Amino acid sequence: MLQITDLTYRLARRVLFDGANAVISDGWKVGLVGKNGSGKSTLLRLIQDEALKGDGSVRLKRGARMGFVAQEIAATPDPMLDVVLAADTERASLMAEAETATDPNRIGEIHTRLADIDAYSAEARASEILVGLGFKQEELMNPAGSFSGGWRMRAALAGVLFSMPDLLVLDEPTNYLDLEGAAWLEAFLRKYPNTVLVVSHDREMLNRSVTHIMALEDAKLEVQAGGYDTYLRRRAERAALLAGQKVKQDAARAHLQAFVDRFRATASKARQAQSRIKMLEKMQEISVPIADRAMPFHFDEPSELASPLIQLDEADLGYIEGKPVLRQVDFRLDHDDRIVIIGPNGQGKTTLVKSIGARLELLNGKRRASKAVKIGYFSQDQLDELRAGETVLQHVRDLEPEWPPSRHRSLAARMGFGQEKIDTHVEKLSGGEKVRLLLGLMAYAKPHVLILDEPTSHLDIDSREALIHALNDYSGAVLLITHDVYLAEACADRLWLVHNGHARAYDGDLTDYRGLVLSADRPDGGGAGKNAPKALAKNESGGGKKGPSLSTLRFRLADAEKAVTKEQHALDTIDARLASPSLYTEGAKALADLTKKREWHAQALAKAEAAWIELSEAIEAAS
Repeated sequence: MLQITDLTYRLARRVLFDGANAVISDGWKVGLVGKNGSGKSTLLRLIQDEALKGDGSVRLKRGARMGFVAQEIAATPDPMLDVVLAADTERASLMAEAETATDPNRIGEIHTRLADIDAYSAEARASEILVGLGFKQEELMNPAGSFSGGWRMRAALAGVLFSMPDLLVLDEPTNYLDLEGAAWLEAFLRKYPNTVLVVSHDREMLNRSVTHIMALEDAKLEVQAGGYDTYLRRRAERAALLAGQKVKQDAARAHLQAFVDRFRATASKARQAQSRIKMLEKMQEISVPIADRAMPFHFDEPSELASPLIQLDEADLGYIEGKPVLRQVDFRLDHDDRIVIIGPNGQGKTTLVKSIGARLELLNGKRRASKAVKIGYFSQDQLDELRAGETVLQHVRDLEPEWPPSRHRSLAARMGFGQEKIDTHVEKLSGGEKVRLLLGLMAYAKPHVLILDEPTSHLDIDSREALIHALNDYSGAVLLITHDVYLAEACADRLWLVHNGHARAYDGDLTDYRGLVLSADRPDGGGAGKNAPKALAKNESGGGKKGPSLSTLRFRLADAEKAVTKEQHALDTIDARLASPSLYTEGAKALADLTKKREWHAQALAKAEAAWIELSEAIEAAS
């Protein structure tokens, strides 16, 4: 289907491809991976013939149609369904010709071809794709211009999926999808009958939806069978093998060199020495690739506060008084909570976290929060809040205006901005670098709560992995909205579902929720699957839902055991301190602070023990 031969391409002074070769066969689903800035999008443009070709060749199978999402669809008055139908240009042309053709033979040819391409089921297929990507059935005849840019981008994706090209090219398709849309797209790509080339940093998509990985590393391309985890395992094995071979080669090289150094001047050994010199010259150097890992994220430990940190009681949430998006929300956030907010786009996930974070006034009800609680809030909208024309250093300097320049540079380096980036204007940073800067600025305040609304859309896979490690090391509370299943599963211990005007704890894990989404089309009632609202209602009411899997319960039990051990150790340490006579010479404040700290840990221990008992009983019942 696609052959790349000896491709060499430079962008300014950077060599993006240096004699790169790759072959993609018909029917393969290929995930293109590589670090941000390595040239993945440039390669897609070269394949699409939108950029000047370098040396070598990029050839598509003769007669094959290629489809890609160029940009969002125009804001036209045409119905959204008609716009997507028009994406299949052959069908649209034949349908138009069928209305004007007069030659009986040509009319027969037209209808034969329309039958061959299944043109008469086109509306049903286009509707299914639009609904799978999040549109409601009743919205499909609305004018395209009535939708926001993000929804028109989804429609553009729907159009290319509907047109069924021989080579489907997608560049980060899940960036503008919710978790539900991403799950639907994964299932669609698995069943897609033609060839797919997709750039994605979504690890789960690369494991579930592709048959091959094409890696762009060191200006070379390499195609391997299997998903992303298989690719990582093979890369690690290859690096270990090369490292072992290099050790042996270095030993052999040292032995030959020692012989040459010792006997080069000896007449009787001169010929042997010259022979070994030639052996050294012919010996091909084994190069072990250096792991180029992402700069770690870091969130400092917040000060200790008693739970709950934040609580909503019978709260109505929204933007216009009298028209709440969510009603009667009861929510409690404790210091060690890790909660992922799930639900289709447009249901109120961002409204919920903004209200929890006090960025949105309640329409009704009460919000209680500790007076000392600090909240770090990240939203993709904040990418536009960085001040154009100012450098990274200027943004960092605002945190501590009185510090000397050396400390500002040290703080910026800790955020991941070295000497080569610190004086860069923020508008010239990549999307991932902007995310890193915003998270670094937010983390400096040592917040007790991190609210992260789609933090990973501009991060590559390694940076997402670094964020997971940072969140798991962080001891405060985390509220997360994300379409990245791998991130959610690695960080969350609870799910909250926002749906149909309500926000409630979800009794299940992400595997359960994905199964619900895919079996019932969409959980917002807009899909063709009529069972979706009923299935979701059962979960909300607590009836008919099987609950978390046994493996999930055991995973949570292990976490609860760790929490019990941690809190018990903290209490033992405090009790030993309270028993020390020296404490009572430090004044009443020291005693009061330690007593308050003991009360906080005692509450945390009681909560952890209760969770352990509940999970143990649940595992016993499930077994």
